[in-house]
Amino acid sequence: MADLTGKVILVTGASRGIGAATARTLAHAGAQVIIHYGRNATEAQVLVEDLGHDHALPLGADLSQPGAAAELFQRAAAWQGRVDVLVNNAGIAPTATVDDPVGEWSAAWASTLQVNLVATADLCREAILHFRERGGGIIVNVASRAAFRGDNPDAMHYAASKGGVIALTRSIARGYARENVLAYAVAPGWVSTDMAQAYIEAHADTIAREIPLGEVVPPEEVANTIAFVASGLVRHMTGATLDLNGASYVR
Repeated sequence: MADLTGKVILVTGASRGIGAATARTLAHAGAQVIIHYGRNATEAQVLVEDLGHDHALPLGADLSQPGAAAELFQRAAAWQGRVDVLVNNAGIAPTATVDDPVGEWSAAWASTLQVNLVATADLCREAILHFRERGGGIIVNVASRAAFRGDNPDAMHYAASKGGVIALTRSIARGYARENVLAYAVAPGWVSTDMAQAYIEAHADTIAREIPLGEVVPPEEVANTIAFVASGLVRHMTGATLDLNGASYVR
């Protein structure tokens, strides 16, 4: 396992699913982790109690609100006086189709882009400015297989938001590498989380057939990948996207 001793890491959407698994993995590797949550304060607090208050801090923020992301980063940096790694994991995936009323369609697009892309960009901006003062830092953005192959008709907005995350990550890597600001993207396919479980169970046969490995991704594998790039061991991989989809989509 990568050694993250001494690193302070902000993980958004860390109260459950991929985020919670990532927070646990990072803390067990020695990091101090800021556990951001939106509505799941109880789950976040339970995770902090499990990891210990010396190793974890819960911070709530509604990333659907403009300005909340920047404020979250500043509060996170105040805990230990710095943030060394930013992990943008928070995301939403409401359904929306072209057959919906235009108001519902527009609202789904606006909220998804705000949380998945704009808030991510705002956090990246704060991180870049912060890292410049500290001689560098690492950004890890959680995207999706959908960014490359597209998604179902009721999730076009989700795919578009994750495509934006990939472009954002690559632009940061190209633009700020000389200042030692490194940026990576992680792009899972279906992941075995509470949020996705109902859909996975309802479409188990179809999903299993499309994944050569025969199973969805355990959240711990995503967490391990994030820990790997957060370790600083692969600086020259900056700008890369790491896929975890059981070979269901190979680029």
